[in-house]
Amino acid sequence: MRTCPRNEPRPPPGNNECVEVAPDLPHLVPVRDSTRPAGPAITFGHDAWRAFVGNLA
Repeated sequence: MRTCPRNEPRPPPGNNECVEVAPDLPHLVPVRDSTRPAGPAITFGHDAWRAFVGNLA
């Protein structure tokens, strides 16, 4: 999984496994599938997001 820039019109080449992350909110980190911009999003607290991303490697 990788993050895609929010202003990029489509995911980078490859397996299209990326998410859009909006890190600029004070208490939440909203995340969504970059291929489904109108689809559902999930939100994490900052500590939970760091723990989630830290366990991906």
